[in-house]
Amino acid sequence: MRLAMIGLGKMGANMTQRLLQHGHEVVAFDLNAEAVARAQAAGARGAHTLEEAVAALSPPRAAWVMVPAGKPVERVLHTLADLLDPGDVVVDGGNSNYKDSVRRGRMLKEKGIAFLDVGVSGGVWGLTEGYGMMVGGEPEAVELLRPALEALAPAPDRGWGHVGPSGAGHFVKMVHNGIEYGMMQAYAEGFALLQAKQDFGLDLHQVAEIWRFGTVIRSWLLDLAARALEEDAELQDLAAWVDDSGEGRWTVEEAIDLAVPAPVITEALFARFRSRRPENFADRMLAALRNQFGGHAVKKRE
Repeated sequence: MRLAMIGLGKMGANMTQRLLQHGHEVVAFDLNAEAVARAQAAGARGAHTLEEAVAALSPPRAAWVMVPAGKPVERVLHTLADLLDPGDVVVDGGNSNYKDSVRRGRMLKEKGIAFLDVGVSGGVWGLTEGYGMMVGGEPEAVELLRPALEALAPAPDRGWGHVGPSGAGHFVKMVHNGIEYGMMQAYAEGFALLQAKQDFGLDLHQVAEIWRFGTVIRSWLLDLAARALEEDAELQDLAAWVDDSGEGRWTVEEAIDLAVPAPVITEALFARFRSRRPENFADRMLAALRNQFGGHAVKKRE
């Protein structure tokens, strides 16, 4: 099939390349002309405007959007809504808030344009390993995009699925990312405990390699941990700063709204906040309180 890939950041560019490898035609557009040129060199048809990208497609047309969540997605979808015709399909493959996807699905449906919200997981490894995809939207639109979805997935019958109506795809991806926060935090704490037991002289890379095979905690994240430890056993080149994309926050907010306990995911999110505060006032207050009520020793700042 032929579709337009709107947005050629790392993920969009890799997805374009994977589609091309599986024999699909891709019309590639990005505000960055160099990104378009790279896509053309890989075999895509380049477009320098959204209008040009849409004009290069045949009905029913499909435009896959891979731009940052929020206002960029909003602008692109409203522009596409004026360019496309009834029966065409728009895909948002970014990490949009599922509530926005529900609203956008209604907006496009009023114009007769189908909308799919596709939560995509796979990161930089998706090009070779395939992408996990959680798809929300109308079944007819999913069937129209099936050839592309099967090409992007790890296998045609694995790693992707239609999970529900508009918004469901991004909701499932949001929870997926919340679970990811908790798993990453558990691995981080476990390896920190191993590293602190200095009298055993543990080789953390060796331990990671042992755990990777046959154990209950083996996973792709553990594979990546082993890779990181092989490159730098003490992780000396990294700063203890962990960002968050927003989906962990949305997961915690949803847990509060639904009154579903999610303490592990919540604490993992808070741990990321803490990583960005080397001068932590709360910790200084704890020290001050211990000193005030018990006369416990404190360390003065140098």
